[in-house]
Amino acid sequence: MIDERRPPGAAGEGSRDGGPLAPYRVLDLTDRSGWLCGRILGDLGADVVKVEPPEGDPGRRVGVFRGDDPDPANNLSWLAYNAGKRGITLAVDTARGRDLLRRLAQRADVLVESFPPGYLDARDLGYRTLRETNPRLVLTSITPFGQSGPYARYRGSDLVAMAMSGLMSLVGEPGRPPLRVSLPQAAMWTGMHAAAGTLIAHHYREATGRGQQVDVSMQASLLWALANAPAHWSLLREDLHRGGSRIVGRSMAGARMRAIYRCRDGHINFIFYGGEAGRRSNEALAQWMAEAGEAPEWLTHKDWGAFNIAATTQEEIDALERPFVEFLGRRTKAEFAAESLKRGILGYPVADARDIRADPQLAAREFWQAVEHPEFDATVTYPGSFARFSGARCGIRRRAPGIGEHNDEIYRAELGLARDDLEALRREGVV
Repeated sequence: MIDERRPPGAAGEGSRDGGPLAPYRVLDLTDRSGWLCGRILGDLGADVVKVEPPEGDPGRRVGVFRGDDPDPANNLSWLAYNAGKRGITLAVDTARGRDLLRRLAQRADVLVESFPPGYLDARDLGYRTLRETNPRLVLTSITPFGQSGPYARYRGSDLVAMAMSGLMSLVGEPGRPPLRVSLPQAAMWTGMHAAAGTLIAHHYREATGRGQQVDVSMQASLLWALANAPAHWSLLREDLHRGGSRIVGRSMAGARMRAIYRCRDGHINFIFYGGEAGRRSNEALAQWMAEAGEAPEWLTHKDWGAFNIAATTQEEIDALERPFVEFLGRRTKAEFAAESLKRGILGYPVADARDIRADPQLAAREFWQAVEHPEFDATVTYPGSFARFSGARCGIRRRAPGIGEHNDEIYRAELGLARDDLEALRREGVV
């Protein structure tokens, strides 16, 4: 007889090499909106088990791990955001599948899911049901608009979340249609907030012994990306409007300030700031220009201590920016980065993917991780841990799983199913 209730804190197979969450088991039943949440928990050492339908998660290219499409470039998103997880298959719409999920949830510390509100409840798999047999369970639910409210039943893509959060209203050129960030971002913001909410519920559970449901909304998660727009409304009762590559909301006179400057090999981010920090930064860049003999006479005598960004007009900003446009246009990103660091200038080179991969700071922190993929005879370099811990390892512990790769480990070794029973479940399309 196998005890279905794994003692709290008993390490799962996937986490024997340590990590802050090494004793804990996470079931990941999410689509793309929740992949990052499971990846973060896995990086922290949790034994994350990705639960997919028998045909595989629709977000992956089915077949990559079955030999008929060995090109890793066809499913890099899947590989990146599901690294560190084990994987099983399960059809939760079948009676046997529901029974197996209940048994798995009895042994789990966290279950993360992204089904529509009410989907699990209708199948007797909701939080109220699962907590009866595992009161310590933390169930994190990720949906476009949350579990309640007038939009709760609405579907939502990255585009919908970007629009309904208000973020798109701030992106794009004035007078032209709003834009979204070209690379989908909603799932990344949602995954981060889902992981944070899960960890808070986990901390509470360890203190009280009681689990809870964590309700994560993609729309609400993206509100944090609006920067100063909500605060601007709260203080002035005025909406900010998109300014293209320029910054709005700093000048009471409505001046729009350049944030991106062209340079010889790309772009540079530099903004005129007010206050003491702005004085030092603006002064330092003007001094660099003077030393290079490229500062106009009036700029060498400018009193940056008296510069009031809030009262500056558009005409004044345009005149001020003009020599900076010319000066920065003759510099490289590397040159600007070095001088900014040396002089204390609040400006940064705009990194592209190649810059990030070659970044010496990331290399010094051993950020990049090489992971072997014997299924297509290659080594893939991944972005690694978001943090380093003095007392535990954080990072990728295994490659992303193949479809049903760990079915035997979970169903036979842990749940005690006989080989013939598991084969029968496979034939019936349950696993």
